[in-house]
Amino acid sequence: MRAAGPLSGVRVTDLSRVLAGPYATMLLADMGADVIKIEQPGTGDETRAWGPPHAGGEAAYYLALNRGKRSLAVDLKDPRTQELVRELCVRSDVVVQNFRPGVADRLGLGATRLRAANPALVYCSVSGFGARREPADRPGFDAVIQAESGLMSVTGDEPTKVGVAITDVLAALNAAVGILGALYRRTMTGRGDHVEVSLLDSALSGMVNLAQTAIVSGEEPARHGNAHPSIVPYQAFRTRDGQIMVAAGNDTLFRSLCAALDLPALAEDPRYSSNRSRVAHRDSLVPIIQSRLSTQDSKWWVDVLLERGIPVGEIRGVRDALAAAARAGDPATFTVQHPTAGPLDLVRPGFSVSGQSFGSPPPLLGEHSAEILTELGLSPDRIAALSGAGLIGTQEKS
Repeated sequence: MRAAGPLSGVRVTDLSRVLAGPYATMLLADMGADVIKIEQPGTGDETRAWGPPHAGGEAAYYLALNRGKRSLAVDLKDPRTQELVRELCVRSDVVVQNFRPGVADRLGLGATRLRAANPALVYCSVSGFGARREPADRPGFDAVIQAESGLMSVTGDEPTKVGVAITDVLAALNAAVGILGALYRRTMTGRGDHVEVSLLDSALSGMVNLAQTAIVSGEEPARHGNAHPSIVPYQAFRTRDGQIMVAAGNDTLFRSLCAALDLPALAEDPRYSSNRSRVAHRDSLVPIIQSRLSTQDSKWWVDVLLERGIPVGEIRGVRDALAAAARAGDPATFTVQHPTAGPLDLVRPGFSVSGQSFGSPPPLLGEHSAEILTELGLSPDRIAALSGAGLIGTQEKS
């Protein structure tokens, strides 16, 4: 059962692995596309081995990125099965790959060859540094991209990596947006496109105001840890029992904050009356606010500040954050019936579409190989022969 959605009827061949590509294709599956995940027999996507923890023998990392797909385990290096994958790609609406630049062409699965056979194909290439930068085959993992993009230089109290592979996530979102745009244009022109996405470009564009600040000022942006370089107060504060994030993003909110803290004189002080002056006098203002917030528990302050419309939130752990979303009436998870893990909670996407539903857990390695090859017209005997030769892997549900 695949999700109903605006991409129902769209077939995606997913040649990608690890994070950026699989996350992008999972979003397409969430919108109803039939996503066929191509994996190496025996090992599959590298994230299948990225554990612990595991659920039903599957790594949590893999489970986070592959719901709603079908798995075809096939050897891409053998000419016999390579041709089958090429045929599958040509029959698809979308192909996504994140090989190093040049590898897809060597496998006969490059954009030029496939789009020559199917001009309506939308082909998406995801890479670390982009195919046009030298060296063209430079490998790129998130940690390296965070370093090279300047993201680490503006994070933390010293250069610090963001806790999640954020450049992969940004690249996945950019890939999904580019694919959707290309599919829309195809409805008008009948022709596909080659969408190219890199983690570095995604990270650089994701630097938004900080990148523009560097351009305008000609200086490197400073690190502000859990504070904001251009807005005060907009940072973490300690309470009696934890920490909260306060985001008084304009002068009106600052005056409301002063009232909530029972510090009305701050709002009238010329050093703090405008955001520009608050930024200039950050060092004297923040300790006053910190001293006041230390007198009560986090929940007490959240209730008081929210009552006055001030953006505020507790600094939560991940489990607490998921539980809080559910308590607020809109759970961030949904449950699927996994063939080996049983009932399995997964984190839903950050958007919803009318009529959208989720019914397909992340596939076992090769779970749908026979089904997909049958759709390509292969006979049971041919499928059995390929399986016997170790060129495909099958693992049907029990």
